[in-house]
Amino acid sequence: MSIQKLSPVLATTYENFPKGRFITLIVLRTTHSETIFRTEGSGESMCNEFVQGGVNNDNIIQRLVMTKRKQVAPERRYGREHLRAHELLYTNAKDGSICSLNTNAPCEMCVDCFLYGFAAGGGGAQKSRIWTEDAFSILSATDVVGDRTINAIYENGTMRDEKGNASTALNTSEYIKPGVHFLDVVTLKDVTADELRYVIGNILFTSRYGAVSSRVGRMENQILGIFGSITELPSSLELVQATYSALGEPLEHPLNINRVITATKQVITNWKNRRGVSVQLSDEELANLITDVETHWSEAERDTFLKRLSQSYEHFRQVPSEKNPQQNKGKSKGKGKNTPVEVEN
Repeated sequence: MSIQKLSPVLATTYENFPKGRFITLIVLRTTHSETIFRTEGSGESMCNEFVQGGVNNDNIIQRLVMTKRKQVAPERRYGREHLRAHELLYTNAKDGSICSLNTNAPCEMCVDCFLYGFAAGGGGAQKSRIWTEDAFSILSATDVVGDRTINAIYENGTMRDEKGNASTALNTSEYIKPGVHFLDVVTLKDVTADELRYVIGNILFTSRYGAVSSRVGRMENQILGIFGSITELPSSLELVQATYSALGEPLEHPLNINRVITATKQVITNWKNRRGVSVQLSDEELANLITDVETHWSEAERDTFLKRLSQSYEHFRQVPSEKNPQQNKGKSKGKGKNTPVEVEN
């Protein structure tokens, strides 16, 4: 199995102290609907940065940015949905509530807390072992951003109410067009085989990102390469600049996705010779690993997989100190376990 090829850079079990094992995922994220990457309702423009276009030219272009929080938060929430469904979230010591994100009261004991980290106010902390960075669009923002005029009509089908008053619900908003490609480098530090399966599943199965995600924000994620090493590999910005150069001219929206995949794989093929790289999965090995992940996340095996992963932390779980010892005796759905709380880094 391809996951065995990664064994030199996989931990056999969770450990409190790092040992310099890195697994790098090359992720292509493609919008399949209008998408908005900014604070919802803030009126701010789309997230973007002025950066160098390609590797060997001095052209400065304005690229869209999918910030690390816009990536990790939906993926964490996806994984937590299934932890909750299989009763694998614990209660926190502060108020006995179930582990949840952004509450400053993580349980410190669930899969999400052990993998993605937590920071408890006045308590302990766990550094995330999923290292993310901003993902950049291949094309410039001017090519892939559009404006949409939004209005809200009354029930009579017009912009005026029954008294003849004009509606004030008229606004113009920026959006990212469908078919926009973002390249991303995700680094996993000292993870086990089941933790790798869990993180890859969160990435592959998460499909909504950004603001107003109940109506827009549909996105597909593909993993184009996996490396094992003793150090971090090039950044997302370096990857997108090298791919931009490899694509050549002309570059205009929409870019053919097969052309993007070919150029990206051409770039990362050279990474196997970089200092510190010990493993690179071939296309066949990568496909086998994705199949392995999908099997573990399937309806038939998901419960066994998630409970096995959760059980792997049992030796390291510690009930946080608390003022009221009775608070931590709460259980999730009568399972008799302390249930964890989720907090975004």
